[in-house]
Amino acid sequence: MSEASAGSLFMVVAPSGAGKSTLVNALLAQEPAIKLSISYTTRAPRPKEEHGREYYFTSVEDFLKRKADGEFLESAEVHGNYYGTSRLLIADQINAGTDVLLEIDWQGAQQVKKRFPQAVGIFILPPSIAALEERLKKRGQDEPQIITRRILAAGGEIAHAPEFEYVIINQEFASALTELNSIVRATRCRFSQQAARNASLFAQFGIHANPS
Repeated sequence: MSEASAGSLFMVVAPSGAGKSTLVNALLAQEPAIKLSISYTTRAPRPKEEHGREYYFTSVEDFLKRKADGEFLESAEVHGNYYGTSRLLIADQINAGTDVLLEIDWQGAQQVKKRFPQAVGIFILPPSIAALEERLKKRGQDEPQIITRRILAAGGEIAHAPEFEYVIINQEFASALTELNSIVRATRCRFSQQAARNASLFAQFGIHANPS
């Protein structure tokens, strides 16, 4: 993927309980032109899940072949199942001018950056560890020992925040969403995106990427 791609790739990363998914879903509702990346997985579909909507469901053999062929921007094994983000699908979307968003962890973000340095990294922080713990408890999804484990893991995840271009502190949801939307809109105004989307206009003005 080249810097002249018309679309952008956004990576949103956060510790569990920071509100990443809620922010991303709200952003996608406001910005329907952004497409949420759909990963490949070898796990079986859950009830009501559809191939090509939640995931691309595939076999272990097919997944490993795709990985060996270098198809994935990033991949990981989680609880005995493989997950991966298709470099080819994302390249097609971005080259066609579509913005793509990845909900991803910091390890995956590192892998993506190696393959696509122009990807925009956004780290979501909670306002405090106490607030993070309170949010995890209010979700009511985890046992106390799991919550403790997530809190302990959050410190290690947050230590990677300096690797990202942007950090949003999700203290007040509306403000955090406005900031996320602002990052998306500003990214669309980068020279490379504008030049790719408005090639004829730039040619008319004689604007070039590296003027002498």
